[in-house]
Amino acid sequence: MGQTTIPQEFAVDAALMAEHHRRLLAALREAGIAWPDYPTQLAPVTPAGAAAARAYPMQGILKYHGMSDWDWRIAFLPSISVCNDAGSTLTRVAFDPQLTQDTLVIGGRRATGRELARVVRSLDVVRAIAGVTTHAHVVSHNVVRASRVGKGLGTSASASAALALAAIAALFGPAAAANTRFVSSIARLLAGSGCRSAAGGVALWLSYPGIAHEESIAVRLDPPGALDELRLVTVPIDSAVALQTEDAHRDAPHSSLFRAWMHSRADEVLECITAARRGDWRTLGRWAEIDSIRLHGITMSGGDAHKLFGWEPINITLFRLCNQLRAEGHAVYCSTDTGPTAVFLCDAAGAAALVQRIASLDAGLEAVVGRPAGSAELVPDARACAELGIDPGTPVAGTMR
Repeated sequence: MGQTTIPQEFAVDAALMAEHHRRLLAALREAGIAWPDYPTQLAPVTPAGAAAARAYPMQGILKYHGMSDWDWRIAFLPSISVCNDAGSTLTRVAFDPQLTQDTLVIGGRRATGRELARVVRSLDVVRAIAGVTTHAHVVSHNVVRASRVGKGLGTSASASAALALAAIAALFGPAAAANTRFVSSIARLLAGSGCRSAAGGVALWLSYPGIAHEESIAVRLDPPGALDELRLVTVPIDSAVALQTEDAHRDAPHSSLFRAWMHSRADEVLECITAARRGDWRTLGRWAEIDSIRLHGITMSGGDAHKLFGWEPINITLFRLCNQLRAEGHAVYCSTDTGPTAVFLCDAAGAAALVQRIASLDAGLEAVVGRPAGSAELVPDARACAELGIDPGTPVAGTMR
C-alpha cells in the first residue's frame, strides 16, 4: 500500500513533520510502548463469515483537523484522545455471497449516499487484502447514556473502530483481529479518529503528510490502572447549524493558524506521553482545554465564504465554569471536539461539584459521569444479534427494527 500523498503546498511542512514523527517513535520506544508488525501473512479467508464488535467514542486531548490524503484519511499532524464510556457502538458485519451489493443499517435506518460510501471504502480495503469480492451486510447501533447524542461526542470514531474489528474478524478470524496495528490502520479509513477508538484508553494517532498507510496507527499510552482517578463528565449539546465534521476538515488547513498548530505538536505530544504514563490526568486535561480553544479558532478562521462556528453560546459558559471551579480548588477541564458537546476531565470530587453547578445553570443540560473506556472488542455473534434485534439466518430482511 505504501506512501500516501502530500499536498504540494505542504511539502516543506511534511518533511518537518516526518522528522517530528521520528522523535515521537524514539520517545515511545524509550517509554516501553510497542506494537505488532503489520501482518504479511493472514489465516485463510472465510468468505461468508460474520462477526460483531463494540467500540467507544473518543474525546480529543490534542486535536486534529484536516486531511493530507482524503482517500487514506491521513491527518496533517499526530493527535491524542481518551475513549469515553458515555456511549458505545455495536456493529455486526456479515459477508454473504448471495448479496449483490453492500448494505448498511444504522440505528434501524437503511443508510445510503455518503454514509454507505464511507463504510464501503473500509470494506473494500479489507476485501482487497483478503482477495475476495463478497459483499457484506452491516448493522450498527449507537448507545449513549443520555437522552440525546449531541454533536461532537465522537461516535463516528467508535463506529469506524467497531466496523474495522468486525470486518477483519469476519474474514480472517480472531487471530488477525488481535493484531492491534492491523485493526487500527483499517479503523482509520471511515473516520480518522477511529484508529484511537480501536486502541482504547489514552491513545496517540501517529500521522503526518506522506506517512505510509501501515504506519499511520494509534497506540495506547496509559498503563493499566494509571487513570483510575480520572472521571469524564459528558454534556451532550446539539448543533444549531447542522455542523459537518468533513466541512471543518476541508476548511482548517486554510487557516493562517494551521501551520503553527502543526509545528508545535511534537513537543505537546511528548509532554502528553509522559503524563499518560504517570497517570497525570491534570496535564492531559489542561492540554485538552487549551487545544479545544485552538481547534475552534482554526475551524472558524479557515473559510472566507462562510465561517464554521462549532460552539453554541452555552460553551462559553461551560469554559468559564471551569475557571470558577479551579479557583475554588477543583481541577476541572473542559474539552470540545468538532461540535458543541462538552466532556470535562476531572476527579470524583470535581465531577460532583461540576454536576451540581451545571444543574444550577438551569439550561436543560444533562451531565453523564463516566470513566475512560477500553479498546474495541469482539462481541459473541449471538449476543450481538440479540442486542441489534436481527436474525442471523436472514442477514438482510431481518435487520430492520
